[in-house]
Amino acid sequence: MGRRVRRVHYQLNPAEEKLSFEELKAILRGADELIATGGRNLLAKILKGSRDKKLLELELDQCPVYGYYKNLTLADITARIDRAIVDGYLEIKYSYRLPVLVFTEKGWEIEKDTYADELLEKLKGLLDGMDYSFVKELKDRNREMILLLLEKIEATGDRRFIPLLHAWAFIEYKKVRKAINQVINSLKSSG
Repeated sequence: MGRRVRRVHYQLNPAEEKLSFEELKAILRGADELIATGGRNLLAKILKGSRDKKLLELELDQCPVYGYYKNLTLADITARIDRAIVDGYLEIKYSYRLPVLVFTEKGWEIEKDTYADELLEKLKGLLDGMDYSFVKELKDRNREMILLLLEKIEATGDRRFIPLLHAWAFIEYKKVRKAINQVINSLKSSG
């Protein structure tokens, strides 16, 4: 007979006020770093800018929203995270006995757009150089988000993306490579 798993209990204590869209984006961006592997406490420490040993070992201090709420207490930050959960942007699932954060569909739609914008800015910074090695980091990312990123690249109309896209297409899987080639052709025919 199997042993019963004793799950770690949690209780939500959401902030009274609704989150601004900027706050929501920051919470979701921080959560992206630990989806299905970490919970509310670790996310609160990221947003606080904590120097916690575990957080530093996991290099979560490299997260773009690290320290976003540096002037708030951990309790106030957790209340805002709980507000995002209650409002349906994040949910808690159990990984064996520990409660971990996962995106809801509504939350993923916002995070996908935020992260695609972040990657677009990173790629724009590579346009004037010749080092496109960063594109290796794009392989095996969420395909939905990558396709959105490609749409955003296409919308720029910037032909300087073409060499970078060629380098990216060279290492990608067939479906993404096809989408990249469509963007290349679109950029070549524009302007």
